[in-house]
Amino acid sequence: MLNLKYYRQKSNQNRIVMQLFAILGLLLFSACKDDVLPKPSGYLRLDYPVAKYANFENECPFTFEMNSDAVIKGEKNCGFTITYPKMKATIYLTYKPVHNDINKLLRDAQKLTFEHVIKADDILEQPYLNPDNKVYGMFYQVDGNAATNSQFYVTDSIKHFVTGSVYFYAKPNFDSIMPAASYIKNDMQRLMETLKWK
Repeated sequence: MLNLKYYRQKSNQNRIVMQLFAILGLLLFSACKDDVLPKPSGYLRLDYPVAKYANFENECPFTFEMNSDAVIKGEKNCGFTITYPKMKATIYLTYKPVHNDINKLLRDAQKLTFEHVIKADDILEQPYLNPDNKVYGMFYQVDGNAATNSQFYVTDSIKHFVTGSVYFYAKPNFDSIMPAASYIKNDMQRLMETLKWK
C-alpha cells in the first residue's frame, strides 16, 4: 500500500516537472521569434577635422587663405581648383581682369547663381565689404538640391574680379551632403574674407 502511494506521488511530481519543462520550452521558443521590421533609410554621420588655414600666394594678382587639407591646382589665367578628395568636392576659382566691363562681369556672376533657382529652395545673399583692402562682393548660399550650394564673387571694381563656386561629385541631395557643404561653405567664406589684391 505504501509503495503505491509513493509511486503516485512520484508520478504526479514527474508530470508537474514535465509540464513546467513544456511551458518553459514554449516560452523560449516563442521568445526567439523576431519580427522583421524594415529599417528607415538614413545617411552616414560625417565628422570632419577642425579646419587649419594657410596663406596661398603665387604670381597671380591676389592672395587668400585656404584649408591646408585641400589640394590646390593652378589653371590658366589665374584660375584655380581647390579639391577636397574625402568629400568629393571642388571649389572653382576664376579670375578676370576688369576692362571697363564691371557691369557685365557682375551680371554674369549673378546670372550663374540664379540659374539654380529651378532646383533651389532658397538663395541667401550676404554682401561683403572690406574697404581697407578694397574687396567688395557677394556670397550666395543656395539651399536645396542645386548643383552648387555656395558661390561668391569679389572685386575691387577697377582691375580685378574673382568668382568662386563649389561642386560635389555626387547626385545633388542636400540632406546627404549637408555636413560637407556646410564645412566647405565656411572655407569659402574664409577664402573670400582673406582675399587681398597685390
